[in-house]
Amino acid sequence: MTDHQPGRHMAAEIDQQPAIFADLVARRSAIAAVADAIRARQPRFVLLAARGSSDHAALYAKYLTEVLLQLPAGLVSPSTTTLYGAQPDLRDVLLVSVSQSGGSPDLLEVTESARARGALTVAVTNTADSPLNGAAELSVDVGAGVEQAVAATKTYSATLLALYLLVDAIRGGNGTHAAALGDQAAAALELSADAVAEAVQRYRFVDRVLTTGRGYSLPSALEAALKLAETSYLAARAYSGADLLHGPVAAVDPETAVLAITSAGRGGDALHDVLDVVHGRGADVVAVGSAADKVPAALRIPVPETAEEVAPILEILPVQRLAHGLALARGGDPDSPRGLKKVTRTR
Repeated sequence: MTDHQPGRHMAAEIDQQPAIFADLVARRSAIAAVADAIRARQPRFVLLAARGSSDHAALYAKYLTEVLLQLPAGLVSPSTTTLYGAQPDLRDVLLVSVSQSGGSPDLLEVTESARARGALTVAVTNTADSPLNGAAELSVDVGAGVEQAVAATKTYSATLLALYLLVDAIRGGNGTHAAALGDQAAAALELSADAVAEAVQRYRFVDRVLTTGRGYSLPSALEAALKLAETSYLAARAYSGADLLHGPVAAVDPETAVLAITSAGRGGDALHDVLDVVHGRGADVVAVGSAADKVPAALRIPVPETAEEVAPILEILPVQRLAHGLALARGGDPDSPRGLKKVTRTR
């Protein structure tokens, strides 16, 4: 017997997510205290700084901020600070730095610089004693525990939930839509297992995958493409459903696998027409989400229905399982993808 069974860490961490969600919801009061401090400062604009999977979580937070808080929000380009030395006036700005490790030098520099220029800074990390937490005025602990697999699974979804609980508390919410996510996550993993196994067999030899989503589900499409690329080495590209019809659809043909993230709500509704076109071009479509049964697809992976604003926390779970299964089926080890490290240091 070998010391390491390929993919066992990633599989275990995927399975841990229901308990992590339940624990995070139980700790909502600590996040609400951070929200109270933010609300007292009355920011007029929100900036989000992140890299990699955390950047997809930050995009989710951008949607939450603009829709639920009715505040303008933007994603930071760290290099404007780290490479070009830009120093804009950030008074009345909330900067939220999202990093699973809290150890990325560029995000640390961005946070320190923003705080010096008047921003209220908040770190959202999975490492309570990280340099990023020390640099920020306020911090939110994701609390997902140590992640052994290189590909982020539980830290990504827990970051989504932490960001949701933070934004919801800022608007004065009580976390109602998140209350049952622990049980719903367990149901999502169980409900989708057979369809995911079928998808693994269906796509184990595919070379090119296109992922798509709209609204809150766009970050899920981006994260899906990243997971497939880093674990299975697939040529995976993500597009908003709105952008897909502006040119990239020309590359869609019967040899194209399309992973569509579609959950109940306005984003899922807006994806219907896009998938009609894609399906009409002969693409092999697998639909993931609570609205998967409402779109044309060769295979559907169901997820329990929730409020649209928390759907990304569940819809990414079967995608993680799919990435794990495809990596194994293609002879890889998703715990240790080639050329990757857990913490990527950039400036």
